[in-house]
Amino acid sequence: MQYVREPMNPYAGDLSISDFEQLLDRKGGPAVVVHGGAGTAVTDDPAPYLAGTRRACEAGLQVLLAGGSALDAAQAAAMLLEDDPTFNAGTGACLTSAGDCELDASCMEGTRLNAGGVAVVKTVKNPIALARRVCDDTPHVLMAGPGADAFARECGIALHDNALLITPRQLARWRELDVIAQREGADKARGRMGTIGAVAVDSRGRLAACTSTGGTPYKRPGRVGDTSIIGAGTYADDSEAGASSTGLGEAILKVTMARAACLRVRDGLSPREAAVAAVALLRDRAQGDGGIIVAGPDGRLGWAHNTPRMARAMIRVGMSTAKAAV
Repeated sequence: MQYVREPMNPYAGDLSISDFEQLLDRKGGPAVVVHGGAGTAVTDDPAPYLAGTRRACEAGLQVLLAGGSALDAAQAAAMLLEDDPTFNAGTGACLTSAGDCELDASCMEGTRLNAGGVAVVKTVKNPIALARRVCDDTPHVLMAGPGADAFARECGIALHDNALLITPRQLARWRELDVIAQREGADKARGRMGTIGAVAVDSRGRLAACTSTGGTPYKRPGRVGDTSIIGAGTYADDSEAGASSTGLGEAILKVTMARAACLRVRDGLSPREAAVAAVALLRDRAQGDGGIIVAGPDGRLGWAHNTPRMARAMIRVGMSTAKAAV
C-alpha cells in the first residue's frame, strides 16, 4: 500500500517517509499520534504546523508517563492544538457564513467504550474539555447548540466570548469567501478543511481518541460534520484500535471512517495499513478527501491522507522529542 499524494506536494518532515514508516510500525506503548488537519495548504509555511503538532504529542506523552490515562493524554494533546491559532479548532477556528464560530468535538476511551461529543458550541474555549464532561458526567453521548453551552456553565466551564475565538487570519478568510458568496451563492463559498485530533495508547494497551474542529469555512450555521460523531470522526476500542479522522465531514460520515480503520486493525492490518485502507474507502465510496491517524493496542501507529498535505506528529516512550511532518 502506498500513501496517496499530489505530485506537486513539497513534503516537509523531520524524517523520510520510510523512516517514519519504521517508527510507526514499532510496537510498544505508551505512544501518542496527533494530526492538525488534512487541509494544510502547500503554500503555507510548514514550520507552525510542525511545531504545534510536536508540542501536542510531547504533552500527551508526559501525561502518560506521569500515570495519566490514555484519555487524559489525548485530551491534553487536543487542548494544546485547540489553543494554537494555527489550527482550525478552538482559537483560530473558521467562521460560519454568519461570521461567528461554531465548534464541534468528541472523545472516546476504549476500555469501557465511554464517549462524549458536542456540536455547534459557541461559548467554550476548549470544546474537547466539554466533550469530556459529557463523557464523564452525563448519561448522554452527544449534546449540541445552546443546550451544550448551558451544560458548560453547569460544569463550571467559564463563559468564553465567541469573538475571542476569531483570529485575523480566519476573519480575512471569511471576508474572501463572503465576496464569493455574494457573487455566486453561499454554497459556492468553500474553503480548505481543517480539524485536530489525538490518539493515545498506554503501556497496557488502553486506547483513547479525541477530535475537535471549527468545521468547514463559511459553513451554514448549524451544520454538523463528522467530528462530533462517534464512529465517524472519533473511535476507540481496546480490542480494535483508536482513530481520529480529518477531511470533508459529509464524506467521512458516509463511510464512518474512524470505525472503518479500527475494524481493519481488528481484522489483522497494521495501523499504518488500516489508515491507508480507510482513506482509500473515503475516496472510492464517498469521493471524499481527508486523512486519519490510528493507534493499535500493541503501540503501533499509522497515518494516511489523500490531500496534498496533512499536519501530523508522533512520539513513543524512549523518544526525547516528537517527530512531525506536513
